[in-house]
Amino acid sequence: MISIDKLDAALVQELTDDPRAQIMDLANRLGVARNTIASRMRRLEESGVVAGYRPEVDLPTLGLPVQAFVGAETVQGRLQAVIEDLRAIPEVLEVHTTTGREDLLIRIAAPSHEELLHVLEGILSVDGVAHTSTTLALTTPVKYRTQPLIDHITREAGHGRSAAAYRPED
Repeated sequence: MISIDKLDAALVQELTDDPRAQIMDLANRLGVARNTIASRMRRLEESGVVAGYRPEVDLPTLGLPVQAFVGAETVQGRLQAVIEDLRAIPEVLEVHTTTGREDLLIRIAAPSHEELLHVLEGILSVDGVAHTSTTLALTTPVKYRTQPLIDHITREAGHGRSAAAYRPED
């Protein structure tokens, strides 16, 4: 686990807002030396805190306005095989292992409700899927984000590396 401070949090925010930002631009925006930004970025990348720089893709603009979350119960002993089969379905955006009745939470996207049905039938036909439950996403008022949590865990940190690692009881 790595500890981060407010400068790291500000850097992550800048990279979230502009993943293609140049080091010199980031240094100017944050008011620190270019070498400081380069060092911080390298540390965040090497530690795995920053795992990549990806574009945010707007699925409805691509013709995929229908999104759903599918809870899937698997046959005992088939979890890994089911996950591998789900990986082969292009409409599957994410798969999370979960606790509770369902073993997996699957996020999918489709161009229409009719196509969503085909995707759901494909998931149900995966050997080892015993049961599914589907919830349609109507809107996404809060998109996936990490910055509020990063800001929260660095709220008492300075701009140095003296920040303690996040502890939920804080």
